[in-house]
Amino acid sequence: MNAHTGHVLVVGGGISGLAAAFHLVTGGARVTVLEASDRLGGKLYADEIAGVPVDLGAEAMLARRPEAVRLARDVGIGDQLEPPATARAALWTRGRLRPMPRGHIMGVPGDLGPLSASGVLSPAGLARLPLDHVLPRTEIGEDVAIGEYVAARLGREVVDRLVEPLLGGVYAGNAYQISLRAAVPQLYQAARGRRSLIEAVRAMQRRTDAAAQDTPVFMGVRGGVGRLPLAVADACREACADIRTGTEVRELRRTSSGWQVVTRGTGGQTVLEADAVVLAVPAPAAARLLGAESPVAAAELGTVEYASVALVTMAFRRRDLLNMPDGSGFLVPPVDRQTIKASTFSSRKWGWLDEAGGDTFVLRTSVGRYGEETDLAWDDTDLVRLSREDLAEAAGITAAPVAARVTRWDGGLPQYPVGHLDRVARIREQVAKLPGMSVCGAVYEGVGIPACVASARRAADEVLRTLAGRSAGTLRPGIQDGAGE
Repeated sequence: MNAHTGHVLVVGGGISGLAAAFHLVTGGARVTVLEASDRLGGKLYADEIAGVPVDLGAEAMLARRPEAVRLARDVGIGDQLEPPATARAALWTRGRLRPMPRGHIMGVPGDLGPLSASGVLSPAGLARLPLDHVLPRTEIGEDVAIGEYVAARLGREVVDRLVEPLLGGVYAGNAYQISLRAAVPQLYQAARGRRSLIEAVRAMQRRTDAAAQDTPVFMGVRGGVGRLPLAVADACREACADIRTGTEVRELRRTSSGWQVVTRGTGGQTVLEADAVVLAVPAPAAARLLGAESPVAAAELGTVEYASVALVTMAFRRRDLLNMPDGSGFLVPPVDRQTIKASTFSSRKWGWLDEAGGDTFVLRTSVGRYGEETDLAWDDTDLVRLSREDLAEAAGITAAPVAARVTRWDGGLPQYPVGHLDRVARIREQVAKLPGMSVCGAVYEGVGIPACVASARRAADEVLRTLAGRSAGTLRPGIQDGAGE
């Protein structure tokens, strides 16, 4: 037995909670995972359409951050990792599909040649770009909205037609509100040291191009990224972790030597006791559970806002799509006022899906953005209809799908406005005052899968250090059940 073995409750069975559980069990802790819904994985969700396996949530993970790839290898699916077959995307803007210009960082251009040739910007927008090299140097300060800063240096067209759709794919947010420091920290640092924003992007691009020789930008998983949390859960179970779905945590209380939670599930109410707790749930749930023990942290968590989105996944007969455009899909700038904000030609983007589909071709669209979620009020049938109308106009896809599924992620993506990292620091400072309590998830260090895994490992390490600092005699004996109380 490890010297710091103790019992840890992990609240939340998404990728953050499961990654924390995996790190805890490999560190010697006894773990119970409590998930309120009836399935594991959170926003990573692999299922099927027309008999073809697909992702109905996130479909890729950044591979140049090592955490998610390492986790996949640690739980035995490293041989199932696969980069996209093509990453050549387009922008549906100014009336037609236009090639996504090369040489940008989150839409901020570093190479003006491809940008000029793409037709994404108007002549007036292109004429604005050279001013970036002659403007006086301006200090970014502690933080700034990425849209505000880029518009001041390169003009609003760059933000509206390039930065917005790229950021929308990650945060479903508004570039004029999203923090540069939180969302694109490498660009924030590079821009602080240079007068020209374009030169900062070029410097970053040189480093990116060097890294690309060894590591793909993104990775998927054969059968769907949604397989990753299930593989992590299996590895946790093999290490004797107890994983419970359909178990909502209603209350969280400190005790003289640890923590107590009150849950409700199919068996009624249960009281569980443990030495430590990891909260791997969205900000509203974390705020509710911490309200009694840390009202300041709860208040900060209560200020986090979320965007809701819907994914419309459709299956077509390949013979009906012979004239569809090349590439992996397209993004849509909000300024163009279309219903969909993106479409991914999934069977073309992922080789494994192309093989699995046979005569079936899968594509999907996304609808919804922070502050512009009116379209989400449509029912599923109408979302499919509106998506098809946009696909016909943008890409000439007029065929009827043989199957369609709408997956709604209500309150799915936390927003990172200016000052978000300071808010996170205040939350962590307050939570650190609660021995044996830690937090992780998309709200703290990034919404991508690697960032969630990194925050999970950080939370698990904090708990393991707490357990290691206690003597064996102070550890709680385990679980007390109080069904029916």
